[in-house]
Amino acid sequence: MYKLFKRIIDIAASFSGIILLSPLLLLIILVIKLDSQGPILFKQKRIGLYKKTFMIYKFRTMRTDTPADMPTHLLDDPASFITKSGAFMRRTSLDELPQLFNILFGQMSVVGPRPALWNQYDLIEARDEVNANSIRPGLTGWAQINGRDELAIDVKAKLDGDYVKRMSIWFDIQIFFKTIFSVLRHEGVKEGSDFNIHN
Repeated sequence: MYKLFKRIIDIAASFSGIILLSPLLLLIILVIKLDSQGPILFKQKRIGLYKKTFMIYKFRTMRTDTPADMPTHLLDDPASFITKSGAFMRRTSLDELPQLFNILFGQMSVVGPRPALWNQYDLIEARDEVNANSIRPGLTGWAQINGRDELAIDVKAKLDGDYVKRMSIWFDIQIFFKTIFSVLRHEGVKEGSDFNIHN
């Protein structure tokens, strides 16, 4: 029952967010175009509900010659690929805002496990074991506010499984507001191959 209610909340929240944040979205688009050559949006194949793939949307924060389908923290020198505006957007998670459209289209939820890359087979398999591939991936999630990039695959999957078991409107509200504080403190963000845990 909550899954249906959750979807209604997702539609209302994403639509309202797009409308209210439209001036900010337009400003970011302008900054990206002035900062570097290339498309405004970065699109990447991710794993969604029941392991169906979809294209996730982000504001482009890296140069167009960045290796594809590789987590940023696995690059030898990620700073050399990140644009000037991209560094700020990544610190503040503003690059994630286009995922409001993924939520509106039904590919994601506001809260849920972060969508794995299509080739993160270890994470996908670990999530199968805890039933975490049976719900829509989220803009933020329980694992996101408990370590984010700093988590090992098995720990991340366990937290995703815990979320599935505890999923409720109150738990989602708790995660949402904790996410805001986590973003403001820049918690759990790692960039560079000196950190070897897959995101």
